[in-house]
Amino acid sequence: MPNIVVLVKQVPDTYSERKLSDSDYTLDRESADAVLDEINERAIEEALVIKEAHGGEVTVLSVGPDRATEAIRKGLSMGADKAVHVVDDSLHGSDLLQTAKVLAAAVGKVEDVDLVIAGNEASDGQGGAVPAVLAELLGYPQLTHARKVEIDGSSVKVTRETDEGLTHLEASLPAVISVGEKINEPRYPSFKGIMAAKKKPVETLSVADLGVDEVGLAAAWSTVTEAAPKPPREAGQRVEDEGDGGVKVAEYLAAQKLI
Repeated sequence: MPNIVVLVKQVPDTYSERKLSDSDYTLDRESADAVLDEINERAIEEALVIKEAHGGEVTVLSVGPDRATEAIRKGLSMGADKAVHVVDDSLHGSDLLQTAKVLAAAVGKVEDVDLVIAGNEASDGQGGAVPAVLAELLGYPQLTHARKVEIDGSSVKVTRETDEGLTHLEASLPAVISVGEKINEPRYPSFKGIMAAKKKPVETLSVADLGVDEVGLAAAWSTVTEAAPKPPREAGQRVEDEGDGGVKVAEYLAAQKLI
């Protein structure tokens, strides 16, 4: 019966205007509606499918501010059993490497982990490297960009879709998996699930609880030194077709060095 940890992240809604703060150029999360990242819903769904087939327990794990509780509760309402929330003001501005270190320490707080499931990349940072870095820190094999996942005893099999075709991967548990958008269609939380989520345990941890140091913007390996709003769109060039429209379009594209 696999014990599964699913990484979840609360991100600005893609339909909201997303911008950087004026003070330190980190993402201004208060200026946009916050949602559970869609790829994380698919990660949760895959964990629940595995649980339904093999038993076990699903824990959702999130690193984020108090507001991230909303995303955690959605994961619980979908069917996850419990949650771990790492919340600490000192984490503000942490980069990908720092975040992975915190996640690895938090995974270590969950007993007998067999499988860690994440999305390929978050829709805000889009680094796409946290699952790989996390696997390295944990010493687990990594099976990324999964379209299909199968548990067979003490091993896990993954089908990865690429431009060249399908790649089949296999590793012994425990392992880290990241899933893509084609993995499944996440279920909608039922009313019963929403009500049950209110009673499910959520463990809150701080950086001190995890024993992790050198986090936050001041210790980040990369920083944004300058940012400016995206310029407004300019009017395009109109081409009147008088029998030579194709030539004019080609000349314009050539001038822009597009062809």
